[in-house]
Amino acid sequence: MDYKKLELDKLGFKSLSNIYRNLPIERIIEEGLINGETIMAMNGATIVDTGEYTGRSPKDKYFVIEPDSENKLWWGPVNSKVDLSVFNELYDKVIDSYNQKSDTKTYIFDGFAGADHDYTLPIRVISKKAWQNHFCHNMFIRPSSKELQNFKPKFTIINASHFQNEDYKRHQLNSKTFIIFNLAKNIAIIGGTEYGGEMKKGIFSILHYILPQKGVLSMHCSANTDIENKNTALFFGLSGTGKTTLSTDPNRPLIGDDEHGWSDNGIFNFEGGCYAKTINLNKDDEPDIYNAIRHGALLENVGFNKNSRVIDFTDNSKTENTRVSYPLYHIDNSLMAKGLNSMAGHPSKIIFLTCDAFGILPAISKLSSDQAMYHFISGYTAKVAGTERGVTEPQATFSPCYGGPFLTLHPLVYAELLKKKIEKHNVPVYLVNTGWIGGAATSGAKRISIKFTRQMISSILNGSIEKSSYNRDPIFNLNIPIEIDGIPNNILNPRESWADKALYDSKALDLSNAFKQNFEKYGSSIEYLKEFGPK
Repeated sequence: MDYKKLELDKLGFKSLSNIYRNLPIERIIEEGLINGETIMAMNGATIVDTGEYTGRSPKDKYFVIEPDSENKLWWGPVNSKVDLSVFNELYDKVIDSYNQKSDTKTYIFDGFAGADHDYTLPIRVISKKAWQNHFCHNMFIRPSSKELQNFKPKFTIINASHFQNEDYKRHQLNSKTFIIFNLAKNIAIIGGTEYGGEMKKGIFSILHYILPQKGVLSMHCSANTDIENKNTALFFGLSGTGKTTLSTDPNRPLIGDDEHGWSDNGIFNFEGGCYAKTINLNKDDEPDIYNAIRHGALLENVGFNKNSRVIDFTDNSKTENTRVSYPLYHIDNSLMAKGLNSMAGHPSKIIFLTCDAFGILPAISKLSSDQAMYHFISGYTAKVAGTERGVTEPQATFSPCYGGPFLTLHPLVYAELLKKKIEKHNVPVYLVNTGWIGGAATSGAKRISIKFTRQMISSILNGSIEKSSYNRDPIFNLNIPIEIDGIPNNILNPRESWADKALYDSKALDLSNAFKQNFEKYGSSIEYLKEFGPK
């Protein structure tokens, strides 16, 4: 390994003797097994236990205070401040932890984030664990051998999951764990957590900072297109809304399942892979994800039979957040599997997904561009009783731009970009509720069937919904289609599905007030958008 060519010395590394860079997947898998980090599972996939941390640590994420970004970043609970002196001290300790183990293995992944070549970010991830390198190989865009020859990263993550910050109280940090970004130096350091998603979402956070300043909308959404790569659709939604399931369509090639950009060239995937939840994964309901679990896939924290190595996808003993990462070409009906770049034209349809566990919102409604801004900033869904410890009743959840934990700029920046692009390209926007109808989830009411939801999605994609007339919802200010072929009218008009109309009205006002209360926290800069939300 050409140490100087990789410029590792400039980062402070000294005489790392066993450096493995961009190994083929067979070697990466082998390294994980040899090191005792992973075990072999069904269909040639491998399993890793990520230890104490089975999800992101949002309270341990920080940005260094520095002149260029200080007045741009959206400071608060999502992006906490840390002094440069603290970063420098921890950085030195991270590098020292590598240098002290100079005779152990170090893994490097060099690759890209962003399929649009005009906006591609060359990235480097350095780790001591082979499985973390495997994760990056799956999740980011893998370079060709030619691209590797003169590769120069523009952002570097140094993963020191083996190192904990014992001085966190002196540093006035939250815990021994830290994820710290230094935008001036284009470096992030991770310590104290093995969870793979910190690397993936770390790069997403950086793109959320860089791209909007170039006029490119960065989005937490899935995207698919038609066989001619023209009729592109975007699906926004929080966990549990059906974003991944509904964007997986046998008749529409998948662009990507999680993170995209919208440039003047069209829609492009940020990633080279997928990171899907596997809890209660069912082969019949989600065959694409199930079939993607094969050689090269990396499962996290799943239960399994130690003899047969068959996965028990219902096992939540470790965590509800069981995951699998795999390269995008594992999805047969994806652009990447077809040998195409993960890009498509400007979207012709945008779909906001919500899972309303209160049974209040209409199954489908059409939004104006201003309403789209309002609901984009709101990012509403509801937690269902029983999904989290302590949740006994449905709870309203709001996440700005359907990706609050990853935003680096104020939500209004992304919402204004969205409106600008919607209006420029004349893109209709729909709000689709995949939740309950006729009552709250706790009332015995039923969730809207996936069959009906898919029919409504199809009516959006094929344009037949445009034939419908609309009624105006008096509380939420939404345009509700009067009829859609094959969809019962009581599903389209949620109030009609409730036996107790007065109770519906009362609960609708409660949810309306929750929207209004949530909107207050964004300050006076978005005051003007309130008229496009609930009355």
